[in-house]
Amino acid sequence: MAQQNIRYHLVFFGEVQGVGFRFTSRTMAVQRRITGWVRNTDGGQVEITAEGDPGDLKDFVGELKGCFSDYITGCEVNESQATGEFTRFDIHL
Repeated sequence: MAQQNIRYHLVFFGEVQGVGFRFTSRTMAVQRRITGWVRNTDGGQVEITAEGDPGDLKDFVGELKGCFSDYITGCEVNESQATGEFTRFDIHL
């Protein structure tokens, strides 16, 4: 039986803007068939809403934290039920 998709709403804190975070997260999401979006916030964070397989989402977050460990000072993760509203992973400007 296939596992239900879930949604993560993520906010990454630190020096996370201007280091390729949005473009890297999009590449990683597409590789894992994760849908949603990523954007910079006015407060200097990076915000992501992502839906997909729970294991893929966990790996996605872990890989982002690993790639950008020199820049991330914190990460807020909120999990909820997936809505299925996304068909791809976009970068919002």
